[in-house]
Amino acid sequence: MNTEWALAWMKGCAEQAHEHREELIELDRVIGDSDHGENVDRGFRAVVEKLEADASESIVDVLKLTAKTLMSTVGGASGPLLGTAFLRAAKSVGGEALDGAGAAALIEAALEGITTRGKAAEGEKTMVDAWAPAARAAREQADAGAGVADVLRAAADAAAEGAEATIPLVATKGRASYLGERSVGHKDPGAASTALFIAAAADAASAVKEG
Repeated sequence: MNTEWALAWMKGCAEQAHEHREELIELDRVIGDSDHGENVDRGFRAVVEKLEADASESIVDVLKLTAKTLMSTVGGASGPLLGTAFLRAAKSVGGEALDGAGAAALIEAALEGITTRGKAAEGEKTMVDAWAPAARAAREQADAGAGVADVLRAAADAAAEGAEATIPLVATKGRASYLGERSVGHKDPGAASTALFIAAAADAASAVKEG
């Protein structure tokens, strides 16, 4: 996978954020500030606009510009967290093209960035609960010799399952933690959007591969 994939991924993230904007707002209305859907929609629309004007020449360029744009346009905790995720992901990319092992390393680096910046751990009902299983699934597939598309598809499936698994959890981190037991029964909006964004990465890989 090359720059074409990275650009397609960011475009896919923007499409997913816009399509699921109201759903993410509703999830965040119940246990957060009601602004997650609006924030990520605005952020990734800005990312696409910047990329179209910038003519990024590498995966690293795309991810760095994405990180910078999300940090400056996405409000709340999500901007710094997602920005750090994409910045760490950029640093993990070793060359112009990405293979299966590189894709797994990218997801792992993004997770590391989020856990370091947010001081969150798996099981606290945050976006980490989607990123962490995605990273494990990606590494498992990469170690088995899978290519980028299969690595990312496994990560996307695991992220979706991780997001669903936040529903019965008690939030112990972030704004949702103020609700305590009342947070049970609701999906974490950050985990939900993470599943959408990793699915966009897998979809972009499949499209580029087929093309």
